[in-house]
Amino acid sequence: MIVVGGEALMDLVPAPDQGRADGGLPLMLPRRGGGPYNTAVALGRLGAPVAFCSRVSTDAYGAALVEGLQKAGVDTALVQRGPEPTMLAVTAISEEGSAAYTFYHQGTADRLFTAPGSLPPLTRALALGTCSLALEPTASAYEHMLLRESGRGLFIALDPNIRPNVIPDWDAYRARFRSWLPHLSLLKVSFEDTAWLSGCAPGEEAVLDAARAWARTGPSAVVLTGGGAGLWAVTATGDTVHVPAAACEVADTIGAGDTVYAALLDGLHRGDALRPDARLTHDEWRELLAFAARAAAVTCSRRGADSPHRAELLD
Repeated sequence: MIVVGGEALMDLVPAPDQGRADGGLPLMLPRRGGGPYNTAVALGRLGAPVAFCSRVSTDAYGAALVEGLQKAGVDTALVQRGPEPTMLAVTAISEEGSAAYTFYHQGTADRLFTAPGSLPPLTRALALGTCSLALEPTASAYEHMLLRESGRGLFIALDPNIRPNVIPDWDAYRARFRSWLPHLSLLKVSFEDTAWLSGCAPGEEAVLDAARAWARTGPSAVVLTGGGAGLWAVTATGDTVHVPAAACEVADTIGAGDTVYAALLDGLHRGDALRPDARLTHDEWRELLAFAARAAAVTCSRRGADSPHRAELLD
């Protein structure tokens, strides 16, 4: 089983072709979201054995979030519940389809998450990321799980999915990120996040150099997402693999990176490579990255974080 830990929230997304409310403000529609939540749902739709570990509100939004997990085949036994409200992310979509977020997280249910005493016996991987690793006291609870499960020999994956507007101390977060690297098996990170975390320029060569430095400190591989430029895998053995982005008509990019993250984990699971000592060949990485690119293209072609089912990728 793959356990995905982190926040579940509601994205408030501009409604297409619905006009505007009084004052010229866009009409907004609620959509299930949160990076870890999207990743868990995407894994479930791909047919991987997955459980979600989080704290979710008992309000109407929380009920919808749990329903979405169960509909996707995600195990919810590790989901804690509480009466506090659901976190909200108000989304702005650019003309190119990219998304920017404003988060409303104070006093929400996920902020009171506590680490479970143990994970299910069949757990082979723990995947973490996004706001849950930046907001206290939740961040310390997930960090405790990361260190504990790494010590037990589990495959540890991380997608920082940086949201600078929810990180109170940028330098402290960067230092904390560096302390996680020796415990990671897989790091998935965007070009923009790499530049933010490392302080390098956002260009391809500078970002690849930063990824190579990180790969030498712990992760077996660092997977970089470059939007329309495609995907890269930089391995601890010095190999660099690139595949182009899959063509699609972009509706928006919400959940695209989460879909890549899920597709990578699903492919590693199916290849019996969810082990800290697993090493993929150049061709295996190329095949896995191409699969992740196809999956992300489907998500980008649809509004909201609507990841593909496996059957859609086998046609």
